[in-house]
Amino acid sequence: MNPKENNTSPWLFEIKPKSSFFTLNLKEIWQYRDLLYLFVRRDVVTVYKQTILGPLWYLIQPLFTSVTFTIVFNNLAGISTGAVPSFLFNLGSITIWNYFSSCLTGTSNTFATNAGIFGKVYFPRIIAPLTTVISNLARFVIQLLIFFGFFIYFYWKGAQISFNQWSILLPIVIIVMGVLGLGLGMIISSMVTKYRDLNYLITFGIQLLMYVSGVFYPMSLIQSKMPEYAWIIQYNPVAYIIETSRYMLMSVGELPLLGMVYTTVVTIVVFLVGILLFNRTEKNFIDTI
Repeated sequence: MNPKENNTSPWLFEIKPKSSFFTLNLKEIWQYRDLLYLFVRRDVVTVYKQTILGPLWYLIQPLFTSVTFTIVFNNLAGISTGAVPSFLFNLGSITIWNYFSSCLTGTSNTFATNAGIFGKVYFPRIIAPLTTVISNLARFVIQLLIFFGFFIYFYWKGAQISFNQWSILLPIVIIVMGVLGLGLGMIISSMVTKYRDLNYLITFGIQLLMYVSGVFYPMSLIQSKMPEYAWIIQYNPVAYIIETSRYMLMSVGELPLLGMVYTTVVTIVVFLVGILLFNRTEKNFIDTI
């Protein structure tokens, strides 16, 4: 019965099918902000709750990875990082890369991971991938603080490193990185419900993407030593994010402004495609998951 016919107040919430594949109801997401907060808190607090070292794992992984990269790629392979200490160069790159890769891998299994709760209760499904992006942001901030600690140490030791006028725009680069990871993750998550083989390719693909994204070397190195393969880096939006972040954090290399414009356009397109596939998949994924 229509509540208006019974002289009562209208419904507080009305659940109805989406009228467009591109629907992104920000008002509804805001209404469920408490649920989003609980999911983020769950991810941040409970993941390491039953571990011995707990949150220290946030620090151990980038530190050990940076040490390994410094030994293998800088000391053994002889890759130069200029005036910037190799360890600090790698730590900054790994910190940026970890946020992107965590967003991508976390959101790529959205439907498979949340199939149980999706089939029992309604809430905006996009809250699940948003939870991954925001919870990983908390980890990223912790790791970035560790980077700043080492930055101060090397600066005090006389290293030629400094911030610059572009450093204030680092949050914008981080947002672009998170949205790109969210968009790619939603695309993969939508495809995984139908093509399970993608689960086995995600880990391998992430590792391969790291090597072609300039994580442990500057973009100029590929352009000078292997120009025939430079196009692999030049068409990779993640490489521009890492190169830009390094410039903003350590004033190393050059600021690829045109590259960031290209990256922003790619990010918007990927995000829109991700919303399209995500909205289409959430209507019937429970029958195929």
